[in-house]
Amino acid sequence: METVGDNQVEDSPGKLEERDFTGTPYVPIYVMLPLGVINMNCELVEPEVLLNQLKVLKSVGVDGVMVDCWWGIVEAHNPQGYNWSGYKRLFQIVRDLNLKLQVVMSFHECGGNVGDDVHIPLPHWVTEIGQKNPDIYFTDKEGKRNNECLTWGIDKVRVLRGRTAVEVYFDYMRSFRVEFDEFFEGGIISEIEVGLGPCGELRYPSYPENHGWKYPGIGEFQCYDRYLMKNLKEAAEARGHSFWGRAPDNTGSYNSQPHETGFFRDGGDYDSYYGRFFLNWYSRFLVDHGDRVLALANLAFEGTCIAAKVSGIHWWYKTASHPAELTAGFYNPCNRDGYASIAAMLKKHEAALNFTCVEMRTLDQHEGFPEALADPEGLVWQVLNAAWDANIPVASENALTCHDREGYNKILANAKPQNDPDGRHLSAFTYLRLSPVLLEGHNFVEFERFVKKMHGEAAPKS
Repeated sequence: METVGDNQVEDSPGKLEERDFTGTPYVPIYVMLPLGVINMNCELVEPEVLLNQLKVLKSVGVDGVMVDCWWGIVEAHNPQGYNWSGYKRLFQIVRDLNLKLQVVMSFHECGGNVGDDVHIPLPHWVTEIGQKNPDIYFTDKEGKRNNECLTWGIDKVRVLRGRTAVEVYFDYMRSFRVEFDEFFEGGIISEIEVGLGPCGELRYPSYPENHGWKYPGIGEFQCYDRYLMKNLKEAAEARGHSFWGRAPDNTGSYNSQPHETGFFRDGGDYDSYYGRFFLNWYSRFLVDHGDRVLALANLAFEGTCIAAKVSGIHWWYKTASHPAELTAGFYNPCNRDGYASIAAMLKKHEAALNFTCVEMRTLDQHEGFPEALADPEGLVWQVLNAAWDANIPVASENALTCHDREGYNKILANAKPQNDPDGRHLSAFTYLRLSPVLLEGHNFVEFERFVKKMHGEAAPKS
């Protein structure tokens, strides 16, 4: 498969000969703020330090910052008892510096994932409900619950003190819109990213490290709470095959490899009549969840750009079944495009797609984990084109910390594909993440150079 970025270095013997991005389209650059910038009491942490860091970012032309508005902080104690105080102070600082804001409605737990350095659980009143009714959480086949986020099975079930999960999300979003009206009206808030699952991503929590998953395990299906199982049984009965109302039993475990399982191996049950039925149902539930929540986000934030984040599940991409994608809810085996239906759903709500792992190089993955048959470049190419074909904006962010020029060049090559006949490019890029290390001498020089190239400005030769 042809990949984006084949031409990022001109055909010449000089290794340092790089593509000149002068005059290319302007791609805005945002920088993610630290996860713990607002503490559990909804207070801004070390405002003076942050102000100085933001001034440094502003000095090199960064367009804005991204911040998580944590459900577990804002609505921590009582239903509809919202505390936005720390965010108000933060937003005023950002506005005073004439920076823009991308705000994430973070309906998930923070902690337990790669790069998480703070712990922010779901609201206390929600976890109290979960103690009595653990089926509000995604569940694996061993019955282990994942309290990172709520199962989509309760999107329309009134189990949260008289409200459905979707109503809870809507009330939170509407409160935010009212509270920060001046920042919307003033154009300071440029985009709302709506959290749709673990890590804020539209996916099932299929590879949780706290359940023992390690890269490059295939992960496990997460549909064993009673609400999703009830829906699966109903879908099987509607199809006329009630015995299909169960999840497959030959899928291995979190750290299996595909060839070790009857379901995911080449020629396995994933492509049987039953396998297709199950995977259609599982992936459809993911799309329907996004559809429901984004419809209400558009009601809450009418006139403001909204976005959804999709994770880059690049391992096992070079197998027939793409098992890690299947367990995460992306029905994308080699004979089916699993991202077109997501792109179509986003188009329906005029939402942007925010995609990760644009800095990754397939070659590096092969050197580190040759057995994983990963292909991040192939995946990025597929997903970006699915979104562009649906005519929706595509934004992106790096999945892992990036300070080197090689990584930045990879991002640039994906942001502005060379020789694209339609001149397509990313609508924005968000850098993961603000830290003292980013602002250190050489690292910051490279970052400034990257910002200039993303903006289409001349960058110093070096």
